[in-house]
Amino acid sequence: MKQISVSEDFKKMTIKAVGAILLFIITYFVLICFAITLTLLCGLAGYALVSSGFHGYTVMLAIGLVSMGILILIFLVKFIFKKHKTDLTHLTEITRDQEPQLFLMIEEIVKEVDTDFPKKIYLSADVNAAVFYDSSFWSMFLPVRKNLQIGLGLINTVSVIELRAILAHEFGHFSQRTMKVGSYVYNTNQVIYNMLYDNESYDNMAQKWAEKSTYFAIFVAIAVKIIRGFQWILQKVYNIVNLSYMSLSREMEFHADEVAANVTGSRPLITSLLRMDLADQSYQAVLQHYQRKVSDLEMTNNIYPQQAFVMNFLAEKSQLPIENNLPQVSLAHLNRYNKSKLVITNQWASHPSTEDRVKQLERLNLKTLQNDTKPASEIFRNIEVLESKLTEKIFSPEEYNSPATIQSKEQFIHDFIKEHQKNSFSEIYNSYFNSKNPTPIDLLSNEEVKHELVPALGDLFGNDIVEYVYEFTSLESDINLIRQISEGNYSIKSFDYDGTKYTLSECQELIERLEKKSQEMRLTISRNDKYIYNYFLKLADNQGSHEELNSLYRTFFQIDAALDNRFQVYGKMVNATNFMFQTTAFETIKENLKIVQEVEVEFKKDVRSMLEEDIFQHNLTDEIRAILKSYSDGNYTYFYDQTYKSDEVEVLFSVISNYQSALLESHFDAKKRLMDFQASLIVM
Repeated sequence: MKQISVSEDFKKMTIKAVGAILLFIITYFVLICFAITLTLLCGLAGYALVSSGFHGYTVMLAIGLVSMGILILIFLVKFIFKKHKTDLTHLTEITRDQEPQLFLMIEEIVKEVDTDFPKKIYLSADVNAAVFYDSSFWSMFLPVRKNLQIGLGLINTVSVIELRAILAHEFGHFSQRTMKVGSYVYNTNQVIYNMLYDNESYDNMAQKWAEKSTYFAIFVAIAVKIIRGFQWILQKVYNIVNLSYMSLSREMEFHADEVAANVTGSRPLITSLLRMDLADQSYQAVLQHYQRKVSDLEMTNNIYPQQAFVMNFLAEKSQLPIENNLPQVSLAHLNRYNKSKLVITNQWASHPSTEDRVKQLERLNLKTLQNDTKPASEIFRNIEVLESKLTEKIFSPEEYNSPATIQSKEQFIHDFIKEHQKNSFSEIYNSYFNSKNPTPIDLLSNEEVKHELVPALGDLFGNDIVEYVYEFTSLESDINLIRQISEGNYSIKSFDYDGTKYTLSECQELIERLEKKSQEMRLTISRNDKYIYNYFLKLADNQGSHEELNSLYRTFFQIDAALDNRFQVYGKMVNATNFMFQTTAFETIKENLKIVQEVEVEFKKDVRSMLEEDIFQHNLTDEIRAILKSYSDGNYTYFYDQTYKSDEVEVLFSVISNYQSALLESHFDAKKRLMDFQASLIVM
């Protein structure tokens, strides 16, 4: 493979990254010099104390002084002894003897990109591929062989040529010496992170030392104060180093993509990147299906045929072409719901967006080489054995009370389709109501469009109006984000909207203009919703179902109107109880619980209302109903004698969670009943 020259942006980011590393070195040098000097001064002061009079308290003070300096020094050097060891329990190692074709492919790739063969090759269950190693401070100076991880969820959803492209991308990160800078920045980042956040064992050590004597506790407290000052300085440096690392990381991704494109051509990496979200969505859908089956004691011994089915099922529902049993996802489909015109560079993202990567690969436009479109799983000698082994790692026996039965693929397909139909709307709506609810209207009058000619069904739910709805949704999101920018919630100086650059001072004018457009779009969509109601009302009149349709509309509007108010109550309760997940001083806990008790008055009132209202009964099991009743009738204090009452806290969070679920499920059920009834009017 030819030597690939790095881009100008890559060079700029590399220079910035080197500058960030130098900043850290200078900062660290100043801090370590201060700490060494302080330790020496503490030692001299301790020696002077003991020399002035050899008494018990002078000895203890001297030891305390010296320990203060040593504690500060340990804080600054502890990262040297820290080693990040990767958890391998979810991985399965494979060897050349087991899978010779895969090893042959990897040998060809590493030779072509001019890098080392991985130390070990592992398979994981998920949709992923990565190169990893056990890193430490010394990794910056000593050569470390990397391990390769490949997810079976990925292998199951790509072709041979696409797998080659993905692996070439991973090895592309280490193919050229320029990539070494990224490793230095990463390790520098980890060093600072260790000093800022990875301090549990250090804190325990300092605490134990402080507990040995009141004299020692005084100097430990002083050391902690000094360390807090160090951390304040390091936090500022960390932000700079982290930003430079993220910027360089994005350029490294583009570079690794170019390496892969030189190995296989641009197209294989493009198609695999575009399919990745669908592949992961399918994998997660199967996992969620079997999570719901735990109580029924059902599982599978191979999750991957189900993943493949779900992927193609969803592709067909989205009218995506399928070639060689793999969906061909376009960039337009990937962005079908995102009509945003707001462009903000996410300076904290480690990867460029899929859209940016695809466009860059398209610009390269390198011809596809060795276009092997067979499923990637075919290069494995024992793929079904491996799939079963990795599936076994997913399902924990502890989750099941009794031995589980194996669900067949056919039964899975039946259950999945049934569940999908239960949680989706009829195809006649063309996704019109997927991201919006019917606009509240006066069912009795609806005078505005009552006597107008109602458009045909194909126009009410046509592609143009559906696109319009998603444009409106994106516009609303853009307005909210621009408002947050104007309020200073984002540390940016400018942004692009619809191809025009704006500064913070221009935000308000832009918001006013966009809100005017939003109001116009809202009126157009509202008018279409009124036409939709009239269209189905005429069908209902012809079939004697007028009142049933109106009843479903009234029920939905009632639930929809109440949802916002109930979610405000839910939000207050969540915010009031957040402190329970954090380490908090006893006095603060008591003060916070007073706030919880105040918020609980309204929350308990809503819980009692939920137990009484008919619209929620379908979504409350006997077990959940009993928990809600026990809570609403009880008088929980949650805390006693410096300890949380775990049983009461458990009930509280169970109620909060089930309250939210019941709200969302009842809202969706009401909408679903309305949508299904309208669709049935057409069938009849």
